[in-house]
Amino acid sequence: MNSWSETIPLPKPLRDLRLVSAGPGAPPAGEDPRQAELQARYQRGLADGEKALAEKLLQQRAELHELVQGLLESLRKAVPQVVRDTENALVSLALAVSQKLVADMPVSAAMVEASVRDALAQVEGTAQFTVRLNRADLELLQKAGSPVLDPGDGSKQFRFLPSPDVTRGGCMVETNFGTIDARRETKFDLLKRSLTA
Repeated sequence: MNSWSETIPLPKPLRDLRLVSAGPGAPPAGEDPRQAELQARYQRGLADGEKALAEKLLQQRAELHELVQGLLESLRKAVPQVVRDTENALVSLALAVSQKLVADMPVSAAMVEASVRDALAQVEGTAQFTVRLNRADLELLQKAGSPVLDPGDGSKQFRFLPSPDVTRGGCMVETNFGTIDARRETKFDLLKRSLTA
């Protein structure tokens, strides 16, 4: 074959001119085979990276879903406990406030009479009993000439005695069958137990 040795003058420079490759799989003429190999490796690495990233995202999504489900389950379990705790706290607060209000109320003869009548209602069938009152409350009833001190019924034997164990506004009634504790703090304890049980 004869080689061409003459130069062909062209009016303009050629653009995007490439030589036809020598065969299939061979890099285009003028292209470095190492560059083509690098490009192929880059493409494989890019595809592998995208695949690994997609798998990692799926794994993280599953972990996040599991975490959210666990959080929701914890909340489902926690809400009833929070409600119970809140109810108990409100009951305790209401009892503390009412106890403070009652403790700050001035003790009157009518209040002590009501406490004594309430306790005596529980011993109606008993002929003998002793009512123990705070000394100041007993003096208050005596000064007021309270009818609770002398019901006028001679069928019962009873007496009223001062006691340092009884706080203001309450009383204790002793019978042959036992003692009725009508002190205010005892009533509050019973109320508290019934509400918090």
